[in-house]
This record gives sequence, C-alpha cells and structure tokens, in this order.
Amino acid sequence: MASENTPLLSHGLFSVAADGEKTPHRLSRGTLEDVQSNAPQGPKRRLNTFFGVIVPTVLSMFSIVLFQRVGFVVGHAGLLQGLSMLGVAYFIISLTILSICAISTNGAVQGGGAYFMISRSLGPEFGGSIGLMFFLAKVCACGVYVLGLVEALLAVFGSDPASGQVGGLHVLPQGYWFTVLYASVVLLICLLVCLVGAHIYSRAAFLILLVITGALVTVLVSTLIVGPRAFTISHPSSQNRSETQSYNASYTGFSGTTMQNNLGPGYSVDYSTNQMMSFATVFAVMFTSCTGIMAGANMSGELKNPSVSIPKGTILAVLYTFTVYLVLFLLMSSTCERGLLIGDYGVLQRINVWPPFVLIGMYCASLSAAMCAMIGASRILHALALDELFGLPLAPAAITSKSGNPWVSVLYTWGLVQCTVFAAELNVIASLVTVFYLLSYAAVDLACLALEWASAPNFRPTFQFFSWHTCLLGIVSCLVMMFLINPVYSSASIVMLLLLLLFLHYRSPTSSWGYISQALIFHQVRKYLLMLDVRKDHVKFWRPQVLLMVANPRSSSQLITFVNQLKKGGLYVLGHVQLGDLALLPSDPVQPQFNFWLSLVDKLDVKAFVDITLSPSVRQGTQHLLRITGLGGMKPNTLVMGFYDNSYPDDYFQQDPAFTSDSSKNEDDEFGVDLPSLQAHFGPVRDDGSPRSLAPDEYVGIISDAIKMNKNVCLGRYFHQLDPGVCTEKRGLRTGDGAGCTIDVWPLNPLRPGSSGYADVCSLFLLQMACILNMAGGWRRARIRIFLCAEAQSEDQSWREKEDRFRELLKKLRIRAEIKVVAWDVVVRLLGTDSDTTTTTGHLGELNGLTRPPQPITQEFLSAVNGLLKENSAEATVRFLYLPRPPAASEQYQQYLAQLDTLSRDLGPTLLIHGLTPVTCTEL
Repeated sequence: MASENTPLLSHGLFSVAADGEKTPHRLSRGTLEDVQSNAPQGPKRRLNTFFGVIVPTVLSMFSIVLFQRVGFVVGHAGLLQGLSMLGVAYFIISLTILSICAISTNGAVQGGGAYFMISRSLGPEFGGSIGLMFFLAKVCACGVYVLGLVEALLAVFGSDPASGQVGGLHVLPQGYWFTVLYASVVLLICLLVCLVGAHIYSRAAFLILLVITGALVTVLVSTLIVGPRAFTISHPSSQNRSETQSYNASYTGFSGTTMQNNLGPGYSVDYSTNQMMSFATVFAVMFTSCTGIMAGANMSGELKNPSVSIPKGTILAVLYTFTVYLVLFLLMSSTCERGLLIGDYGVLQRINVWPPFVLIGMYCASLSAAMCAMIGASRILHALALDELFGLPLAPAAITSKSGNPWVSVLYTWGLVQCTVFAAELNVIASLVTVFYLLSYAAVDLACLALEWASAPNFRPTFQFFSWHTCLLGIVSCLVMMFLINPVYSSASIVMLLLLLLFLHYRSPTSSWGYISQALIFHQVRKYLLMLDVRKDHVKFWRPQVLLMVANPRSSSQLITFVNQLKKGGLYVLGHVQLGDLALLPSDPVQPQFNFWLSLVDKLDVKAFVDITLSPSVRQGTQHLLRITGLGGMKPNTLVMGFYDNSYPDDYFQQDPAFTSDSSKNEDDEFGVDLPSLQAHFGPVRDDGSPRSLAPDEYVGIISDAIKMNKNVCLGRYFHQLDPGVCTEKRGLRTGDGAGCTIDVWPLNPLRPGSSGYADVCSLFLLQMACILNMAGGWRRARIRIFLCAEAQSEDQSWREKEDRFRELLKKLRIRAEIKVVAWDVVVRLLGTDSDTTTTTGHLGELNGLTRPPQPITQEFLSAVNGLLKENSAEATVRFLYLPRPPAASEQYQQYLAQLDTLSRDLGPTLLIHGLTPVTCTEL
C-alpha cells in the first residue's frame, strides 16, 4: 500500500518519502548522507543550555530594575507589599513557565520561540496576532532598557543630575531631546552588535553576566562593611522645574528600626514623572524585571536541543533571579531609610564600597538586556515573515545573511524601538510593557490549556509538572493583573489583539501546522453528540436534516443552494454514489474526491457536509447513505433528489462567475484545489449522447426505499429556473429579501379529490417546510399562499366548515399565510365520479384499504390538475406539492413516474414532498 511508506514526521530524517525499496526504517548509510545533504540548510544551531537559555534569561530579568528600581519598589510599597509584588509576579511567570516547558517538550521547536509554540498550537490566526503582540512587547521592553541605561548615565555624567549627586563628571547636557539623542546612540550600538549575530552576543553575554555577578557581590559586601551615612537629596521642584528641593536621607546599616519603618507602604510622588505612585504603578515597574522568561525560548532557532534547553535553562534562571531579588529587597528595607529609597534611583551606588562597581554592572545589565530584547524581537518578526501571515509589509524581514542572521528584521526592530525612546522616561512606558507581556503570557497558558483540553493524542510533552488547573490559573492571573495595572492599556491591547485576529481570519492564511480549534471542536462535538439522545426527541424542536443526492453539481447547484435555505440549522449532507465494486478495484476511488466536493461547498457558500459511497448501483448506495450518514441524533430524516425526466440540464458552472476562469485568479485554495481542477473533476452535464446511470424503476425504487425507512422525501424540479438573487443571501450582503415573492403550498393530495381533510401528516409537513423557507435569508418577506381545493357547485358544502377549521389550525400553529379556495369541480368530473364516490379512490397505485378497486387515473385528469396548478400558481416563486406514495408493485413504477411528470410539467421551481414525520406543534 502507498500509505505504508508515507512520512511519520514533518521534519528530520523521516521527512523524505521512501521509494518502495528504501522504507524509512531501512535507509542505508548512503541514503542517510543523501537525506542530510539534500535537507534545507538553515542557520546552524550552536548554543547549549547555559549560553543559549540561562545567560540571556538572567540578563533580561536583571536589566535596569536590578540596580535602578529595587530601592524605588521597596521605598514606595514597603517590604511587605514589595515582597507580595515579587511573589505575585513570580507566581504568574511560574505558571507560564510550566506551560512553556510543556509546549517546548512536545515536538521540535523551530526559530521564533514563543511565537512558534503559540502559532503551532493555536493556529495561524491566534498565533500570528499573539506573535505580533509579543514582538511589540519586546520592542517596548528594549526601549525601557535603553532609557534606563541613559538614566543611569545622566545620573553620573549629566550636567544637572536629578539626584544631586556630587561625584562624577557632569559634562553631558540634559533635556528631553538630549535624552532621545543619547538613547538613539545606545540603540545604534545595540543594532551593530545584533547585526553581527546572536552567537557573538551570547558569548559576550557570559562575560557581562560575570561582571553583573561581581557587582552584586560588592553590593552584598558593602552592606556588611559600610557604616551609616547621611546624604542630601535634591530634585527639581514639581511646581517649578527651575527651582530645587533638598532634604536629608540616611543609610543606617542593618537596623531593626529601619526595617520596621519600611514594612508598610509609603506611596508618594515619583520625582522623575511627578505622578503619584500606587500599588499598580509600582508593580508595573517591578514586573519589567520578570519579562525576560522567554529570552531563552526566543533563541530556539540557535539552540542545539531546544526541547531540553528551554525548560531546564528557564527554570534555573528564574530560581536564580528570584533569590537575588529577594535578598536585595531584604537588604534595602533593613539598611536604608524610606526617603533615601524613594529619592534616589541610584541608591545602590551611593552605599557601595566603590561606586564604579555598581555603575559598571548597571551599564552592562541595561545594555545586555536591550540587546537581548532586540535579538528576541527580531527572531519573532523573522518567524512571522517566514510564515507569510501579514503579506508584503513583512516580506523583507524574511531575508537573512549567509550565516542565517535575519538582518532585515533586526533593522525593522531597531526602527520601532527608536520610536519608543521618544517617551524619554522609563516609568512612562513601563505599564505598557507589562500589559503586553502579561497578555503574551496569558496566550502561552491558553495554548497549553487548549492542547490539554483537546486531549490530542499527539500532545505528549516530556515535562509533566503542569495541568489544566495551572494553565487556567495562569490565564486568570495575567488578565486580573493587566486590568489592575492599567485598564486603558489592557483594553486597548485586547482590542488590538481582536482586530489582528479578525484580519488574519479574513485573510485566511494557509498553514499545515494543524488547528487547535479543530481538536477542541471534535472534543466538544463528540461530547454533545453523546448527549443528543434520539429517545428524547420532541416534535417542538424538530428540524429537517437533509440528505441531498447529487449526481453532477454542474446541473444541480441551484437545488443545492435552495436546500441550504431549508435546513434551518439542521444537518445538511451532499450525498453522491460512485458506481463500482471495491473488490475489483486496486484502490478506493472515493477518498481522492472529497477535497473537490468540499471545495465545491466552499464555492457555493453552503453549510453542508459531504458523504460519498461506492456501490454497484445508485439505489443501493442511497440506502447505504440513508443508513450510515450522520452520527447519533444527527442523522438525515429527509431525502431530497432532483426530478427524473428527459430534459437536458444546463451547466451551472458556465453561468456563475465564481466558476469561470475569467473572474478567478485560478489560485489553489487552502487545500490545493484550483478552479481548473475543480471544473475538470466534475464532468460535463448530460446530453443526448450520454448514457444515464439511473433507470426510471431504480429512481422510483429509491423513493419507495426511503419511505420504508421512515424518511421524508422531496423531489425538486425546475430549480434551474430559480433566480439566484431570490433564494440566496451572501454573508452580510442581501442579494434578495423575498419582497414580491410567493411560496405556494398545495397541502391536499390533488389526485385524491375526495380526501376528508387537509391536516394529515403529509399536508402539515408541507406547511412546516414552507414556514422554514419563509424564515430563511432572502425569503423573509415572501408571502405564503395555501390553496384549498373544493367542489363549490356540489350540494355538500362541508368544505366551508373544513376551511374554517383549517384557518383555526393555522392560527394555533402560528403560520401566517393567505388561504385561497380553488374550485375544481371540472377537474373532479374527469375521474368519472363525484366527490362522494371518490373516498375509495386510489392514486398512482395507492389503496386506501377498502375493498372497492381504485378508480384509474387518466392522462386527461392529470393534465387538468396540471392546468389548475398553472392557472393559480403561475406567478409563484416556488411551489410545494403533495407527493403521493409510490405504488407497491414495481411494475407500476414507470407509470407512477410518468404521472408525476404530467402533474408537475412546466410549473417552474417545484418541490414535491411526501412527509412521514409529525413536525407541527401548538405548544410553546
């Protein structure tokens, strides 16, 4: 079998299909070399866990907060609230790390890090939108790190230092535009390093980490050997920036009194932004130290073994940074007065045994974090460009150098970061960065939650320390903190995410990644199908579930579209019988046809399933489909077929612009079916030289079989004459509202003029179908007309009483319709009997169970009934007629079909209906 040699994986060794002799598990050494030499060459994976994950993650999480904002957090929030902030932040990122570890250990992880994991889990729409949001978060974070570095530089070298510090060379002019200039220079340095390549930075990052670690050691040592000190803090006045305010603050060394004074919060005005601080604003600044947990994941394209390195390295890096921050919080709160912590961002430099140690560590931390953010953002943008989700605007970002460095995406990132530095203040954009990151973390948790809930068999992560509870808790935590920090930014970011989702959804990007939505839908549908118990069906909630048999959609597309209006949210299946015997064929000819039929469904814009079977005859195939189509409570209860006559149908594909090559780009659809292939698959319509695959007896036999199986039967005739503008309503664009249209219903069997009433099951079924059509788009303003046949000249006027009772029944059934009484005395007389003697009359071979033989139906009578229909329903848009039950004797099948032909000839769009199911209800 051909499938025995199909690939098991989409990457690696088994991505090459075997040729029959070389199966995937029997490749020779030469074949292995061929595979490796022919495989696409991407950037070389050089980084291990330490250099590729631990180092960039630690540097990103230290950043500027480590040396410039620890005192700020403890001073405003106090030790207790500061520790609670630290606990909440690390609790959130810990939940997200569990999700990252689970996803990253479930298969190969390519370049793009978090974006790759989300997009391959949730599909292109959600993955692309979240990927772009995460890219913007990285861009803003890079801006924060650059501005923090500039702030640290100006604190020492600025001509007018905000802190009033007396040391340093105060030579750099200050002001808004000078801050932007210095930030641009720093950003240019980051750009040059990033253009060289990530591997160069990763090696240099280790040296930076050593420098930062050394600076941290000096901080710890300084608290032990430096004695108490007093400082004078000066800042520009909040009312008049030209004036200076000064106050005294002290470093007390380890003191229980100092710690006690720093336990509670003391929120005040931030001297750099002149804004009153709160728990939310301080937490937003502090959380920027937790935005680097995906720095290692974003380097996935350069890692030797990302599935091992990402979880291991990320967890170790987070534990290390948490320990450092915890120690610093305790040290600051027990050695520095609140005024010193609030009044000077550079408090660690003031109390250090040798201040340049802290300066060097601060500059290295900020610069490395900025470069790491720029590299991570450029890798995400490069992955987005390779997936072609946003089309031409990002297309250049897919360009790489010979070594695999995406230098164009680095330039894109640099340009956007350059825009963020115009904020000129770190605290101003800290909230935006935090909101973006929290939204990205929530998306990672959502991806893991969806995979877990979908119960996909191939979701088998080697990392097992997670559950749907941790994923859900992570999502809720991220969303709650987002809105606590800044409701405006949070709402705007979610709106932006939804707009990106809609854009990608309507752009319909092609992907072969798999869609988590399909797995979730399958999981939920299976559950609800089990709950849909057929034993609990009730007439109040009946809806048509239609199996429409289609021989060639070229000649029946109008009927397919019309029946789509009749389903009323029910099951709709297009059935087709392929003639043949599988025992005599080398392979199943049915399976390759499904994509063409599904593409046809997409072209016609109908909500239908497709079911194709292989059978020696159409009759047997239809029986198979009626029995096995659907599942549980969703199985067809109504069979619809086109009418069997000798007319030659029109080719709908030549009439509809959607099927003509002139109006189409002839591009492949998402599943590789282009328009020429679709047209070629469905052969030409029947003409005088084409043999029919279905005999008249077999056609009537199908009707008889369906009735025996308790299925309702509908036969559609002349629907090629139905104006498509009347019976269809495209998405969001009404092409016809039904105004001026009429739906004519003839509920009484015209071949049994002596029937005792109009309210049998079949007649009520006709009324129900007319009401359903009247509810459909394009038919809502159509009028329903019900025709009652009566012998007006007869002495027996009981028909008037029956009419009154019928009107009352329509009122109870909430059916708004116009009733028309048609006198058909002349037609009845053609039977050679009056209404009183026709109560025992059969029709088309049907007996009513009495002993008198049925009155023969003459051609003259049928023509007269046809004339009556034409006279009264000539202007109708569509007609619903009572379909008599076929005769029991197969010898009368051809006569039955001829009588139906005479009855419905030249009427226009007509649906002959035989209903067996009670469908109407007077209850609520």
